[in-house]
Amino acid sequence: MEQFLLVTLNGLTLAAVYFLVASGLTLIFGLMRVITLAHGTSYLLGGYIGYVIVRETGNWALGALGAALAVGLLGLVIHQLLIRKFQDDDMRVALITLGVALIGTDLMLATFGGTATQVAFPAALQIGVNVPGVGQYPLIRLMILGISIVVGILLSLFINRTRFGSIVRAGVDDSQMTAATGVNVRIVFGAIFFLGSALAGFAGVVGGTLFPLLPGQDGTYLLFSLVVVIVGGMGSIPGAAIGAVLVGLVSQYTLVIAPTYALVVTFALMVVVLAIRPQGIMGRAV
Repeated sequence: MEQFLLVTLNGLTLAAVYFLVASGLTLIFGLMRVITLAHGTSYLLGGYIGYVIVRETGNWALGALGAALAVGLLGLVIHQLLIRKFQDDDMRVALITLGVALIGTDLMLATFGGTATQVAFPAALQIGVNVPGVGQYPLIRLMILGISIVVGILLSLFINRTRFGSIVRAGVDDSQMTAATGVNVRIVFGAIFFLGSALAGFAGVVGGTLFPLLPGQDGTYLLFSLVVVIVGGMGSIPGAAIGAVLVGLVSQYTLVIAPTYALVVTFALMVVVLAIRPQGIMGRAV
């Protein structure tokens, strides 16, 4: 029982990282219908930026904020200069963002090298807390789980309960009619791309605190983010949360039971969900 609870906690904390990355992709891919293949690169870049800021200042929160702002601004520039004109052409957008991802990955490899780096966390918080049924468990993992829950609640309220969220959803459904009401759709979509990229940068710092940052992780996190979004349902923040929990738990349980097939079982989960509910668990039927 103790091992089961420990694996469950590990799965939930891994799901917290997946959700933070996938929530940004949910906004960009799920709401705006923009296929960006550079989302994993935004994650890795955010992790490296956070690593540098924390190394120089010793302030983890400043590193997370700086990474989110820097990656968000970069995402906004990429959207306005490279993507906006072709936003309705999925193939062109996919190729453009793939090129951005490849260039960004090579630049990060040249700058930071191929060795593993990890974002430093305050030493005072690098302690264990007693969890009933588990024993001592790292406080940092529980804090990241809490951060993920708060971000999910705030995002859901932002999209579903604010006027701006209503404008975003209306702009996605019918951008011409929304523009006819006096709304600047270009600014709205740019803001969403900024927020989605900023979330990926923030997730990079969070993930880089738990796990070492390495070249190639951008592709891994992009892949898992797509699985989370597809399983949960495009454009749904609660769906992304459910998808992240399922992917995190399934991958951790499988690593214990049959480690060789962990990746296979994780993707089999996506296949099963799509076979039963093609729009995803919380997605809208088209």
